[in-house]
Amino acid sequence: MTDDLILTITHTDGHLAILSVGGEIDIQTAPALREEALAVITQGHPHLILDLTGVTFCDSSGFNALIGIMRCAMATNGSLTLAAIPDRLLRMLDLTGLSSIMPSYPDTDAAMNARPTTTPEPA
Repeated sequence: MTDDLILTITHTDGHLAILSVGGEIDIQTAPALREEALAVITQGHPHLILDLTGVTFCDSSGFNALIGIMRCAMATNGSLTLAAIPDRLLRMLDLTGLSSIMPSYPDTDAAMNARPTTTPEPA
């Protein structure tokens, strides 16, 4: 794939952060997504919303990165929520069953309104 991955933290508030993702998530860029998301989580924002508005492509490496991010968030009593998932990616999440374990919302506002209200306990 040719597009670069663009990662931008667009919001932080206590235990919540929004990471905006743009470009292609593939074997070359998935590690950067995972690394950035895990850094945000370990910096005290275990409830992470990924805004996928700008994602143009996602392969199995991207799905694996999402699972790894979700597991890390859960290990810190946090959560992973997906927002603004492009239609093609949403169909793939449905086909693979990932949509049943990762809550998703049409936009970041809806995701923020549905976010968990509990704070994580110290590890």
